[in-house]
Amino acid sequence: MSFDAIVVGARCAGAATAMLLARFGHRVLLVDRASFPSDVPHGHFIHRNGPRQLARWGLLDRVLATGCPPVTSMTVDLGDFPLTGRHLSAEGAPLGIGPRRFVLDKILVDAAVAAGAHVRERFTVDELVVDGDAVVGVRGHDAGGAVVTERATITIGADGRHSRLARMVKADAYNAVPPLTCWYFSYWADVPNDGVELYVRGTRAVFCFPTGDGLLAVFVVWPASEFANVRADIEREFMAVIDDVAPLSDRLRNGRRAERFLGASDLPNFLRKPFGRGWALVGDAGCHKDPYLALGIRDAFRDAELLANAINAGFSGNAPMELPLADYEYKRNEATIADYKQNLESARFRPPPPDVLELRKALRGRQAEIDRFFLAYQGMAPRESFFNVSNIQRVIETFHR
Repeated sequence: MSFDAIVVGARCAGAATAMLLARFGHRVLLVDRASFPSDVPHGHFIHRNGPRQLARWGLLDRVLATGCPPVTSMTVDLGDFPLTGRHLSAEGAPLGIGPRRFVLDKILVDAAVAAGAHVRERFTVDELVVDGDAVVGVRGHDAGGAVVTERATITIGADGRHSRLARMVKADAYNAVPPLTCWYFSYWADVPNDGVELYVRGTRAVFCFPTGDGLLAVFVVWPASEFANVRADIEREFMAVIDDVAPLSDRLRNGRRAERFLGASDLPNFLRKPFGRGWALVGDAGCHKDPYLALGIRDAFRDAELLANAINAGFSGNAPMELPLADYEYKRNEATIADYKQNLESARFRPPPPDVLELRKALRGRQAEIDRFFLAYQGMAPRESFFNVSNIQRVIETFHR
């Protein structure tokens, strides 16, 4: 059987791309070395436009039905004081959700199947099938070792930051920055929680949020140069950072760690050229960034939609496929570059600029203004509705009266 598209990698970006292409009516094969449900040791908080995108796809209620709580409050403490926004939602969707990956990825794969995509689990791609300089399919093997060749008009790599497909097609990387941070995380039970929380203490940060089964996911970040020292005694180093955040330390030490520690240090930052003749890249395969601002899944959803729209336009026959794919790269870069740069600055542990600290002081104790601030910062309201010169001046001048 020949397919319109083969998607290599069936997690956030790949399953979403396959689902959307299948909803357009295209013949799609989705393959992955894993079987589902299965977990991956990655961050899994979805915020900004991510929950609303799931809602538009008809999948947000399915995620919430698994017992994953909606997050509608956010606390940020930059070492000065905690600032908490409350009742944060837009268009019926919460600020964020933190489903475990074995939950989220299975929902996305099932949605791709429901849309008509063919899914082949425990399938490893060994090489690309080429015709001249164009990719025309893949050759791989199943769990039993049987060699299988499948052909498609376009082959999509959604196989992560170390994408084999990207290596095979020699996709160029640009705006590349080596790893800046290292992370460890685990899950705690019996811990009171009030939404998503971020605490920054010099060159350390703590990020936590509620997830399924009543657990609190807790992530700690250090500069990448400290990875060997942290790995030598993970629990000691982890809890030393936690103990520098007194309110959180009390809660965790009165709770119970429910799972082992997991960590990561191989966190490069780059954009890759995401298309060529017969191939495209999406998700971390096309753009990977440090997890500091937790942008990965939101961006994977966004780029899956951009790519599916581009491929669908290419299949219309109104223009060569390369034109809508070039537009996909342009739109992806335009949508991500500001966040990409901000994320790099955050991951370098740059001290907050004085104007940021001044604005935070001016907001303190003014809940309605704090909520407007967080809604605009998270893209849940137009950014310019809060972050414009006249409004910032008004907030600060009111504080000084």
